Amino acid sequence: MKRLAAALISALALTGSAGADVFTIVPNTPSTPAAGLPSTDVPNAPGSIAYSLTPPAVPQVLSYPQLLGVWQQAGAAYGIQWQVLAAINKVESNFGRNMGPSSAGAIGWMQFMPSTWERWGVDANGDGVADPWNAEDAVTAAARYLAASGGRTDIAGAVFSYNHAQWYVDEVLQLARLFGSGGVDTTFRLDRLQVSLDQARNAVVHANRKLVAAERVLRARLRTESVLRRRAGRARLLSDQLALDKRAVQAGVLGAAAQARVAARRTALARAQDALASAHDRSLASSFSPTAGAMLGAPSYDGNYVFPVGGGPSVVSVSHHHHDYPAADIAAPMGSPEYALADGVVLRSWQYPDPRCGIGMTIHTDDGQTWTYCHMSYLDPAVKAGVRLAAGTQVGLVGMTGDASGPHLHLQLDPSVSYPQLQPWFQRFANVAFRWQDAGPADTAPQTGGPVFAVVAAQAPQASGPVVLFTR
Repeated sequence: MKRLAAALISALALTGSAGADVFTIVPNTPSTPAAGLPSTDVPNAPGSIAYSLTPPAVPQVLSYPQLLGVWQQAGAAYGIQWQVLAAINKVESNFGRNMGPSSAGAIGWMQFMPSTWERWGVDANGDGVADPWNAEDAVTAAARYLAASGGRTDIAGAVFSYNHAQWYVDEVLQLARLFGSGGVDTTFRLDRLQVSLDQARNAVVHANRKLVAAERVLRARLRTESVLRRRAGRARLLSDQLALDKRAVQAGVLGAAAQARVAARRTALARAQDALASAHDRSLASSFSPTAGAMLGAPSYDGNYVFPVGGGPSVVSVSHHHHDYPAADIAAPMGSPEYALADGVVLRSWQYPDPRCGIGMTIHTDDGQTWTYCHMSYLDPAVKAGVRLAAGTQVGLVGMTGDASGPHLHLQLDPSVSYPQLQPWFQRFANVAFRWQDAGPADTAPQTGGPVFAVVAAQAPQASGPVVLFTR
């Protein structure tokens, strides 16, 4: 921190920027970095910095005031607004909570690729190591990189050089503008609300997982008892009947214990549901801003449609293609909120996982289409057959129940004859509510080989009608 102490005075002038003036060039912005810091004119020479690509055993954790100091000092050192650095820090690592390595290999507080870090990494705290896992080093390196990319005069172009995607530029600059207009209080209040929501959603996911596991045990116990009693009723010898009756009674005792565990799990889930409802109520007033809404997982609207997964393009992504038939696998973090994509009526819902579809529902929307959601970690108990849902009603949380290899919402038309990705409403949400994982249009030709869904007789005790089973 000593090396950047002199820069703090000029950084304080940035805290007052607001609204459309967030990216106005400050007259006294330095054209050269603070003393002792590397230039923006040329990158580091090969082998000139010492650094480690291995994450530390204990990740660095900073308080909000410490984070603010790091952003302000690094921004002042290289002439980059602190709000932009804060926004990148939020989008890239959630203020240091997710420092990777990412699936692409990015690391640290600001998610640099190792090759980029070698060229632009900075030892800002003077300890002899340019450490991407250290906030001061990483944020200062980000400010240097942005300045070298022209960020003093064209911040949008510089942010694009940080991540070559327009959705990324839009999200970072909108978030920076939000931080600038609301100041430090807004910056950290939104972060606290997001943390509270994430924790509450994860608690519901965890509670529902434990409930499903307890219900699975109960079903096995009840099935065992039922089989034993049927065998006892068919036994020809009294001795065999008595032995089977004894085993059935023992299974019944185990079943009663399993029922008690299910009841306890239901109570725990109800508490988690109440906590989530409270967290949602606290965030509601802040979620009306589109940028804040994306942070908080609020629904994204376009006309009569809502994108079915909340969180925004930094965490929600979709491929143009599905692995073997027309459908959309919408990848998102575990516990992300799922919404009714349009006004409609629920045709079916199932809270106990199907082996293939997992937890899910089918809704017939007012535009005449029928949609099925699969692989939820949790389905809201109010989502039942016959219930009418308004577009944007939260119906559950993203999961990976059933035949799924990672958390995502499997969304498909029923029957599955075309890709959801081809519908105009879906495409309008690209780079607004989600990002594309790949390039190129979806395959418009329906695949043959039998139905994707089969309607079978209800098997679960609580089922009240036919169940649509998801299949490959």
